[in-house]
Amino acid sequence: MSRSWERKVRKNMSQVNKARKKQGASSIALGSEKKDRYTGRSYIAPILLVLFISMYVVLVSTSKGFKPDTMFYVTIGCYLFLALVFFLRKPYITVGKDYVQTRKMTGDKRLGVSAIKGISVQKGYVVIEQHKGGNWVFSRVLNRYPTDDISERLQEFAKVNNLPFEQK
Repeated sequence: MSRSWERKVRKNMSQVNKARKKQGASSIALGSEKKDRYTGRSYIAPILLVLFISMYVVLVSTSKGFKPDTMFYVTIGCYLFLALVFFLRKPYITVGKDYVQTRKMTGDKRLGVSAIKGISVQKGYVVIEQHKGGNWVFSRVLNRYPTDDISERLQEFAKVNNLPFEQK
């Protein structure tokens, strides 16, 4: 199905569900698609940002002609806010019926079955290989993903969609 058709169906379904809710009836399920979402926790980028800003404060404040001004404090505040945003914005992987979706730096990215070359799994790592572009790597060490659960679900996904699955 095309994406515009799916958006129309979702929009109409939400309108119907609102009307049914007002009448006291139960809502209609929007989709019976099985989606599994696994979240991690990003802590490397916030730690690096805090270390960077602390190094900045030490180096700048030890210079001879240093006088703290408003811009100095704004810079520190912005970097600390950015570290907080990176910490609170959890990385995730969603495995659907015929796609895999995750969040990258530029936004949410979605890979269909046709774009996946293969899936390889080893202890602590899950790698989704693409035909075009770089591989997606999900790591227990870097982003605290539950790689064992993800690998089980991706093995089912590979079996259903006839994709090569390699366990190392």
